[in-house]
Amino acid sequence: MAINQIFTVDREQKMIKSAKLAVVAAVGMGLCVGSITAEARSQISINGSTTNLPILQEATEMYTERYGTNFSVAGTGSGNGIRAVIDSMTDIGMSSRWIRDSEVQQAFDNGVYVVPFAIALDGIIPVVHPDNPVKELTSEQLRGIYNGSITNWSELGGRDRRIVSISRDSSSGTYGVWVERVLKGDRVSGRTQLLASNGAIVSAVSENRDAIGYVGVGYLTGRLQPITLDGIVPTNDNIQTGDWPIARTLWVFTNNWPTGETLRFINFLLHPERGQKAVERTGYVPLY
Repeated sequence: MAINQIFTVDREQKMIKSAKLAVVAAVGMGLCVGSITAEARSQISINGSTTNLPILQEATEMYTERYGTNFSVAGTGSGNGIRAVIDSMTDIGMSSRWIRDSEVQQAFDNGVYVVPFAIALDGIIPVVHPDNPVKELTSEQLRGIYNGSITNWSELGGRDRRIVSISRDSSSGTYGVWVERVLKGDRVSGRTQLLASNGAIVSAVSENRDAIGYVGVGYLTGRLQPITLDGIVPTNDNIQTGDWPIARTLWVFTNNWPTGETLRFINFLLHPERGQKAVERTGYVPLY
């Protein structure tokens, strides 16, 4: 099967197959995790999604405490993480979206075979300032805010104030999923502010009573009010069952099947009692 065919299978099949791959890797080769010696220590570079970043920061700290390995971890966006793998500039690329066909072609042209690992489940949560009286929206209302057809909170039962819509920028995997699931082909309004990270959106929304943004579930704090969407509350249970309408899988990618220390770390990351605990601690939803 050609490489571009491998990466263009049905979305649900991709997620299911990669999730199973994660379980097989963790269980089938989990013994490798416990066999690391001082001689095997090295540095692993990780780059990409700011959504995945808290998980990988927590997991690498746990791994370093146990095995002493050094890590370089940078949150630069999903597109940059995948590109770093394609260009052989990182050991592990983090992404909150699936790899695009164009990226697969770039990898093929570079002689790179990109291997995916599902590491967690996530929900993208629309959020407002806690003082905003609007706590619930429909999918169509949310779409209207971001395509610019709804511009005032009074249209949604709120105050007579202009809506300040905030979005991730186009290099973000979260942005890609948002455009696909929420905007459904519409363009983001030119009035929408584009920010480079989940953390930047947390800061912007928490400081502006008229703002609305969206973040991965791991970035929810008391400084934000999550929005109930179509009557569904954004809980971890609803994300895990798929009832939350903007649920997704989080990924890491490597150049070909990982080996050595990189393989051992991925096994650790996928282990139910080790790396998956890091997923849980950071507020995301473990695979199992």
